[in-house]
Amino acid sequence: MFTGIIEGRGTVERIDHAPGTDSATLVLSTGDGTLTEGLGLGGSIAVNGVCLTATRLDGGTVEVDVMGETLQRTTTGSLQPGAAVNLERCVPAGGRLDGHVVQGHVDGVGELLERENQGNWDRLRFSVPNRLSRYIAEKGSIAVDGVSLTVTAVSAPSEPQQWFEVGLIPVTLTATGLGEKPAGGQVNLEVDVLAKYAERLLQFAVPAATSSTAVPEGELA
Repeated sequence: MFTGIIEGRGTVERIDHAPGTDSATLVLSTGDGTLTEGLGLGGSIAVNGVCLTATRLDGGTVEVDVMGETLQRTTTGSLQPGAAVNLERCVPAGGRLDGHVVQGHVDGVGELLERENQGNWDRLRFSVPNRLSRYIAEKGSIAVDGVSLTVTAVSAPSEPQQWFEVGLIPVTLTATGLGEKPAGGQVNLEVDVLAKYAERLLQFAVPAATSSTAVPEGELA
């Protein structure tokens, strides 16, 4: 589990595609190794919001295996050597939950539609796949490239292109890749897991109106 509070930036050294498969190995440089302290083999690290498993560690270098599903459904498949990525280690038991509950399970890819400077902060509008828009609420939480953000505005359900807006303060603009994201740039999106579970539970709810069996007289509690 993660919190969406980015701990640092890493750089893609290379992507090795396994011959004859749809999988790859992603090699990342994390600098002096501070970001990999306490990360053992098999440990989880979020790369631009994607939960990946460390398969090799060498000082400040970490390797992760990426299967075809992840390459196709996230922006990981479009990463190039030299690209900077947001990194977060999994939250330790007893650690502070500063952002919100983030699983690192990306739900879809969005696009930065527009950016507007508001003086001391930026307003960003992102597109969202229509199938995900019902999970996004004003003042709710969303992870964008692994960054925990508060939704400030959402599109009306009737709009053909669904979108949401967030506001980024200076520290977020400088400490994450969102400050450099150009219009048209793609981002990984993870909606609030609570919304997904609530919808799933409602699918199993039995409406009270369907329970019309009469209780025999004398058997009322």
